[in-house]
Amino acid sequence: MMEAVLEGIYLNIPRTDLKFFKELAGKMGWITETKDGYLKKYIASRPKHVPLSDEEIMSEVAAVRYRK
Repeated sequence: MMEAVLEGIYLNIPRTDLKFFKELAGKMGWITETKDGYLKKYIASRPKHVPLSDEEIMSEVAAVRYRK
């Protein structure tokens, strides 16, 4: 049995056609996700407590930005 290789794409679809497209995608076994949903899922997956102080973060930013 071959595994499917997924390719992510971004489509601009008129809102009037969105319901139809989601139904079609569901019948085809495709995964649909809005840009907002994708962003919310990414933000939710990020660590909540980073063990760095504000000063350490700013020091890192300055080191990268200004090569100090």
